[in-house]
Amino acid sequence: MSSAKVLFGFHAVGVRLKTAPKSIIEIYFEPTRRDARMRQFLEKANEAGIRLIEADGIRLAKLCGGHGHQGVAARVQELAQVHSLDELLEQLEAAQGDKPLAEREAPLILVLDGVTDPHNLGACLRVADGAGVHAVIAPKDHAAGINATVAKVASGAAETVPYFMVTNLARTLNELKERSIWIIGTSDVAPRTIYQADLKVPLALVLGAEGEGMRQLTAKTCDELVSIPMRGAVESLNVSVASGVCLYEALRQRST
Repeated sequence: MSSAKVLFGFHAVGVRLKTAPKSIIEIYFEPTRRDARMRQFLEKANEAGIRLIEADGIRLAKLCGGHGHQGVAARVQELAQVHSLDELLEQLEAAQGDKPLAEREAPLILVLDGVTDPHNLGACLRVADGAGVHAVIAPKDHAAGINATVAKVASGAAETVPYFMVTNLARTLNELKERSIWIIGTSDVAPRTIYQADLKVPLALVLGAEGEGMRQLTAKTCDELVSIPMRGAVESLNVSVASGVCLYEALRQRST
């Protein structure tokens, strides 16, 4: 375990309480909030033997750097994480063991190129967790990092989905290709749609920021480009919504 950090909001703290209660140092709560949600939350914290500290709204806002805490915050220890993409992929390969090919789980990776808004990143991580994504990758110079806002919007997914920021995204995509991972990018002008692509293979899905899309070099590095059908007047979707469309189509294909 390394240095402590702050999580806030019922979802973010609740997921840590569920998945790694021993990593929680202490929980701060607003005593004036006595609704059922708070009572149930405090019961679970008490059952886990976690130290509870009363704190008013001003103290919670200072602790969290804002007012979106919902009356709950926690100081937690950093969880041990996979430190490199190579390490993650090696773990995925090892986890397959001697399973027959038909029973092996193909890697599913989400790549975000140019997503700098923490709310969008948090929402993407939440979708990624729900769809069973093994990792999210972003370039260091064109991406939001994990902060308290991202963790709150992600509703705990920032704790469960490995997030890698890489120096050179095109090089990383080529390294994934060397491991037989197919790279599919999204583009408004691609003639084939996401529903026509084979998403059952070992796969990295690449999405760009809303409006700008992927950078040119990223698009050129992809093995295939696909579009999301748009039938109305709006030309594009928010990146987190687009992530949901693509990832859950992959999940649907892999479940049939």
